[in-house]
Amino acid sequence: MTEMNHTETKFDITPEALAHLGDGRIAYVKTIRSEDVRAMFPQAQMPQIPPGQKLFALHAADGTPIMLTDSREAAVANAWSQELETVSVH
Repeated sequence: MTEMNHTETKFDITPEALAHLGDGRIAYVKTIRSEDVRAMFPQAQMPQIPPGQKLFALHAADGTPIMLTDSREAAVANAWSQELETVSVH
């Protein structure tokens, strides 16, 4: 039995470099709790959202929130309509 060696490469990326990642064409969808909405979207006029709800926020690559919805599919569709490519982040 042959054992393979796995080498993990980690990259450090500055916030400035992250802001330019994908040249404004990359976004990601993040699951958030309704309790976190006000902190994430402080300038937005939002109705009261009951606690404990799972929501989905579409973010630009630099972390800037773009939209909030109650379904992942709607967030991805919004990204697609804005010609943004969604990527997975962990």
